[in-house]
Amino acid sequence: MQENSVLTIDDNEDCSRLDRVLVRHLGSSRRSLILRLIRKGNVRLNKKRCKPESRVATGDEVYLPASLREPEQQESGVIPASLLRKVSELEVLFEDEYLLVVNKPAGLVVHGGSGHDAGLIEALKEQRGLADLRLAHRLDRDTSGVLLMAKNLEALRRLTELFRRRDMQKTYFALVAGHPFAHAGRMTSHLAKGVVRGGERMVIDSDEGKESVTDFQVMMELNRSGFEYAMLALSPHSGRTHQLRVQLLNEGHAILGDTKYAEKEELAAYRASGSKGLMLHAWRLRFEHPVTGKPIELKALWPDNWRLLK
Repeated sequence: MQENSVLTIDDNEDCSRLDRVLVRHLGSSRRSLILRLIRKGNVRLNKKRCKPESRVATGDEVYLPASLREPEQQESGVIPASLLRKVSELEVLFEDEYLLVVNKPAGLVVHGGSGHDAGLIEALKEQRGLADLRLAHRLDRDTSGVLLMAKNLEALRRLTELFRRRDMQKTYFALVAGHPFAHAGRMTSHLAKGVVRGGERMVIDSDEGKESVTDFQVMMELNRSGFEYAMLALSPHSGRTHQLRVQLLNEGHAILGDTKYAEKEELAAYRASGSKGLMLHAWRLRFEHPVTGKPIELKALWPDNWRLLK
């Protein structure tokens, strides 16, 4: 598929986003570089400027600047033995020749980059001998729960289309500060990422951001020694970075343990309860199998450290 400075798109990548094609073929650790070079015009699609979200078609030619012409090289043994042990112990929720779905624990990054040489996906590739394994979606490092992966590019393309059409039904559980006044409703915002505040990159609600919609339902209201909190079921209709965390913060009910967005007073009260970690869990995923069309529903029990529910 790749020859010298030109990447020719084959049938497996037809109608895929340009940035995702390059990340799949050149390595996830180069994601930031790939995006920067596309936006600067150093990457050309059929000799024309393009955007990261540009769709490619079979036979298209992508010009690669010198810094991207060689595939990502990983040193032998770069994946720590401790990480390989962790992925070997993962609870497998579903597996066939097309898909692999696991219950990801909190604290485990899903892919290498941003200071991590390797993550869950790289370790699973090596541990299971699945060279073409790809993430169908992502969970933050501190979020636990259902994680969906595709074993080949065709399955990945079909899953991506399900996400694009919003035919993938996701339900999260979250423990949040306070008792929301409305017991059910919809949160709508426009989220923009990469905004620097206090020296840290944040996601914010901005008129220039992308529309983000989440339905919520209060499941339980709790009180421990005067510390009020609630359990919510969340159904996002879009998949923006930190969507649930920012939307709940804006509603005045930050997710417990969110060291990036929650107020210091809320974090202190939460820690005083004897708990730690982000209380956000991807509980359920419903979708049609991308190849067989069979309805699938997968659930991951919340982690043992959700002691505030006990």
